[in-house]
Amino acid sequence: MRIAVCMKQVPARVQGDMDPETGVIRRDRLQTTVNRYDLSALEAALRIKDANADCRIDVFTMGPERAKELLRTAFAMGADNGYLICDRAFGGADVLATSYTLHQAIQAAGTYELILCGRQTTDGDTAQVSGALAQWMEVPHLNWVNQILELGESDGTVCVETEEEKLTLRLPMPCVLSVEQDLYQPRMPILRLKMAAKKKPITQLSLESFDDTDPEHYGLRGSATRVRKIYPPEPIAHQPVLQESAEAAARHILSHWRELR
Repeated sequence: MRIAVCMKQVPARVQGDMDPETGVIRRDRLQTTVNRYDLSALEAALRIKDANADCRIDVFTMGPERAKELLRTAFAMGADNGYLICDRAFGGADVLATSYTLHQAIQAAGTYELILCGRQTTDGDTAQVSGALAQWMEVPHLNWVNQILELGESDGTVCVETEEEKLTLRLPMPCVLSVEQDLYQPRMPILRLKMAAKKKPITQLSLESFDDTDPEHYGLRGSATRVRKIYPPEPIAHQPVLQESAEAAARHILSHWRELR
């Protein structure tokens, strides 16, 4: 079985460095980390591999050169191959263009029985890329997967939990699954694999690697939406913490309440 796992490198801090002129995040100046939702997807793939010696895990990430750090982390956890989707033509992509780029990259790498994604990313929070990817690939798709019960040669059985109900569903493979963060606790990188990951080759995919090389279908030009401006949240001012008796605290609160009236 071949499994593709889609992962993303995201800003490590909630407070991003904003360009005052354009209002967009200066991503080149931010510390980055692996999107925590995607670690659950990778762990799901690794659990399948633990039970199936013939399983192969390929990790795909779209980003600049430094996104190779994510792939080396995946290697240290047990992934077999890493694909960096990197080209200036891919910059500024929205959900539509990102999912299409992932589709082209996965198609260029081969055929997969299962494609796993995290529920969402911490920087975008759309939770729409997995569904759009499945649409491009013309395969079944499920969100909110919180348990993978069985995977056969032609189909699989999973549990899905929505706000209204819990469902056990069987679907044909290949398919795309978007897994919940609490599906599995991600394992720690293994020292032996971490050392080997430094020398492990990474396959880089550019626009020329794809069947569709029309730049109008990628990045900002291929996006159906435009972000005009991002407004950072107002910083929270430091406030002193008072330790008072119950009676003194009540008087303090009452005095402030009277000032606000």
